[in-house]
Amino acid sequence: MYKVKTINNISPACESVLKKDKYIVGDGLTDPEIIFVRATNLLDYDFGPSLLCVARAGIGVNTIPLEKLAGKGVVVFNTPGGNANGVKEIFLTALGMACRDVLGSIQWVLDFDTTKGDVSVVMEKVKKNFTGPEYLGKKIGVIGMGNVGRRVANICQHLGMDVYGYDPYLSVDAAWAISNKVERVERLEDLRDCDFLTLHVPLNDETRDLVDSEFLSKMKDGVRVINYARQQVVNEEAMKAALESGKVARFVTDFPTNTLIGTKNVVMTPHLGGTTFESEENCAVMAAHEAVDYVEYGNITNSVNFGRAVLPPSPLARVCVFHSNIPNMIARIASAVSSQGINIENMVNASTREFGIAYTMLELGSEPDERLLDELGAIEGVVRSRLIRARHFE
Repeated sequence: MYKVKTINNISPACESVLKKDKYIVGDGLTDPEIIFVRATNLLDYDFGPSLLCVARAGIGVNTIPLEKLAGKGVVVFNTPGGNANGVKEIFLTALGMACRDVLGSIQWVLDFDTTKGDVSVVMEKVKKNFTGPEYLGKKIGVIGMGNVGRRVANICQHLGMDVYGYDPYLSVDAAWAISNKVERVERLEDLRDCDFLTLHVPLNDETRDLVDSEFLSKMKDGVRVINYARQQVVNEEAMKAALESGKVARFVTDFPTNTLIGTKNVVMTPHLGGTTFESEENCAVMAAHEAVDYVEYGNITNSVNFGRAVLPPSPLARVCVFHSNIPNMIARIASAVSSQGINIENMVNASTREFGIAYTMLELGSEPDERLLDELGAIEGVVRSRLIRARHFE
């Protein structure tokens, strides 16, 4: 039985993928083979020796120690696209709040003293205080054209906006999914005339503080900024200064902080981007499929600390090896297999230059004995090895 530890409230839909005769699921399990997590910070988490993989039911992995886990031969998955529609839809709400003071108008109604008049009469006198621009004909810059960004770009185009997309890493598949009416720009500076900016990028060394004082100084006065990406993509002190000066007319973000609470013209939602029934279910099911495909078949898809490595199901045994990404490792691994008189029928290798660890999966013509794992473990540079017996494929 594989133990699956759930951290946070993971949709029970994942249990439809995890067969009860093979998996036990719970939040109190110790030394699990699989961890399911949402947004909890695991940077200082004490990972047990049995752990095979961490499945993030969502996209952001800045709270997971990717390099540390790669060095232990632990695969980290995320679920790209699983909550993309949910984020796209709440973006529409954010766009409305970026234009008109919707939050302020609602608060005015809630605070209205009915002993001092008829709200339906008084509101006609005050509604001008909450006015703002329309979307039609305005320019919007979409930074990041991945699963969410391209959906946002397309829907903005349908709203009659002039859409400019920036993404230096845009894949061919993503490009095909973007309306040909969306204009791609090569530099962030090319967005300086936009009336709106919306952020849909992951958090990494290149995107941290992407929106800083220098970036904002080049933007059009009165720009409206929406951040449904990650908190640290926007430098908060620079944003506060830009709001105070009027350079930024309104900032809508899904990442509340003490620094920004109470700041005029800031609207904050409590990380609601992918919080829909459908998104949570999609991500949980997707994470479960990724974990099952790995622990039972050795296949790696949608990993953020290892490359893609997939072999189709077969009745043959497999040996999975994590090792240093250095010359001659595959030959030494193959030699250990051959020493048992076993033929290698198929293999796949995926390296990760960022962390210096590679993954090699060999499909074997006959069943090895446990000595193979000992021999593999004795090879300098091998981090971890695991045998998946042929009966798993019957």
